[in-house]
Parts: sequence; C-alpha cells; structure tokens
Amino acid sequence: MSGSVFTTELCRDAGRFAELAPAWDALYRRSRTATPFQSHSWLHSWWLSYGRPGRLRVVLVRRGEDLVAAAALMLVHRPFPVFVQLGGSISDFSDVLLDDGCAEAAAAALAKALARAARTAVIDLREVRPGAAAERVHACWAGPRRRLADSPCLELPAVPMDELLGRLPSARAQRARAKLRKLDSIGIDERVVPEDEIPAAVERLLELHRLQWQGRGVTPEHLSARFSEHLTRSVRSMVVCGDAMVTEFRLAGKVVAADLTLMSSQLAGGYLYGADPMLRARKVDVATMLLRSGAQQISTSGRATLSMLRGNEPYKHHWRPETVCNQRFLLARPYLAPSLQLLVARAAGRGRAAALVKRLRRKGDGGGDKG
Repeated sequence: MSGSVFTTELCRDAGRFAELAPAWDALYRRSRTATPFQSHSWLHSWWLSYGRPGRLRVVLVRRGEDLVAAAALMLVHRPFPVFVQLGGSISDFSDVLLDDGCAEAAAAALAKALARAARTAVIDLREVRPGAAAERVHACWAGPRRRLADSPCLELPAVPMDELLGRLPSARAQRARAKLRKLDSIGIDERVVPEDEIPAAVERLLELHRLQWQGRGVTPEHLSARFSEHLTRSVRSMVVCGDAMVTEFRLAGKVVAADLTLMSSQLAGGYLYGADPMLRARKVDVATMLLRSGAQQISTSGRATLSMLRGNEPYKHHWRPETVCNQRFLLARPYLAPSLQLLVARAAGRGRAAALVKRLRRKGDGGGDKG
C-alpha cells in the first residue's frame, strides 16, 4: 500500500495458508473479540476437509513484519461471485482478526485490501457476534454495505453453578438441585481428556452423539467422514493451544457421555456432545450435568461468557440465558450494489419461510440435533 505503513497480501495457496500458523496464532491472541472458530487450527483444518481447490482467498495485512489483520475467505458462486468465510455452517461464529493495538487503522487497511481482492465479488460475512472485529471493517467500508440479523445465540455469565442456580425461580432451582443430587448419587465421574488421547476420545464422542440422536433427526453432516476428520485434526491441535477441551463422563468405568468445549480469551462454549441413551432411560438430566461441568471449568478461567452457541432450543432457556443475535455483513463495490441487494432479498425470503415453518411446528415438538 503506497504511502502507508501497511502492506497487504492475498493468499490463494493452501500450503502458504498452512505456513501462516505461527503468525496467525499470534494475531489471534492479540484479537480480543476472536472466537475459537477464528483459530488457525480450526480454519485450516476446515479448509482441508471442506475447501475446494482454487477457491481459497485469505486476505492479510502487515505492519512491518507483524500480521495485524486477516480475513479467511473463499470464493463461491450463488450464481454470481461471493466471498464467504471459511468454517461454513459447522462454525457458530465468524469474524476477521484485528490487532487490538492498532485495530482502527488495521480495519481500514483490511477493508481496502478486501475491496481489491474481491473485485467482482460481494463479501458475505455470516454469524458475526456483536462487538466483533468485523464491525470495524463494516463501519469503514467505502461502498454499499448492509447489516442483517443472523442466528440467535444464548449466553450465560461465566459463574459457578451455585450462582447459575441463583438466577432461577425458586421452584425451578429446587428441581435443578434435585437433578444434581441424583447425578451425584449415581456416581458419574468426569475427566478432561489429555492431548494424546484426543483422537480416540473424538471417535467416542461422535459415536455417542450418533446413538443419542438415532431416530430423532441427527444433523447428517455430524455423521460424515469429513466432519470426523476435521474435528479430530482441529481439536487435537486446539487442545495443545488451550482452545479446546474434551470431557468424558464415566459410569462404572464406561464412557457414557462426552462433551467438546471450544474456548477463546473471552468465552467458552459447548460445541458438541454425545450421551448413551441409557442415561435418558435412567432419567439422568444430561444437559444439567454438562452445564455444571462447564460452569465449574469456565468460572475459574477468567473468561466472561459461557456460550450455548447457536440455536434456540427450549432446554437452554431453562437457565434464563441472554439471547444475543449474530449479525450478517454484506459488503460490495458500488457497481455491485444490485448483487448485494439480491442477497438481501434472498435473506428476507428465507427469513419469512423460516418463520412460517416455526409457526407450523409449534403444535409439534420441533426437536432435532443442533445444526
């Protein structure tokens, strides 16, 4: 960038993306609002499992030798060119990375670099948390831009279980305490899985997840080989970096439940769990068991938020969480305004269709696996 302290790069090579891991991870640690889904381990692993050759578009901004901004994107056609974030639908949040030490200037530089890289493509950033770094890029974008609502997420404060119980009405808190006493009386033990056991633990988790949802509408992608490969590869690396944790729950020496928690500097969230159906038969409240475990771990970690991630499932509302709506940012050059408006119209149409389906399902349970 002539006349600026910043230089930019457009990375289109998967091997080059892999080499960026040390610099990417350093920037990730300096980007306070980043979520685990912006870690290099998650994004690069996702690309290996889900990416298409020739579509990678990673936009990088440096100040001197230091990486100060980055956006991990790929090119798709819908039917016109669109840049979307890596991570796809299996990632609960997306964002760009900005160095907290120069966030405003880095955001402006990244916006200009994105405009040059996209050229004839609209940039479509889905599932952006409020307060995320992408908000800065959106704010300084020079062309047409739109902010839309995306998926709802439910969040709790990162406090011990006793404080979570204190948020509930008295009768509901009493029922929750009774469920916890039952868990203790059954004798379920929990352990955090060490790094060298992660591949086998992920395999057990996915099998328990399959059994848990068998015949009840499991998300098909969770049963796919590419999802298993991605989860095994990314989680092992993230455990090493402190960005993930697998907890197993044993009864009489047998693993009867497992939970994968993903973590960043500000939040932790239960990403995927599996439970043996025999727990349901014994009337064990698995959700309460997992919440107590998660609350205990995060309340001592210095993080602020215990996220239930995307989804508005009724069982989550038992704990009186705060509903936080993700955002969707559409960015384009002036001559691509019609394409941007078409994406806005499509989003509105899908929103109306989803509302209609929700109304039709109110008479049923509307249950199913988290998508």
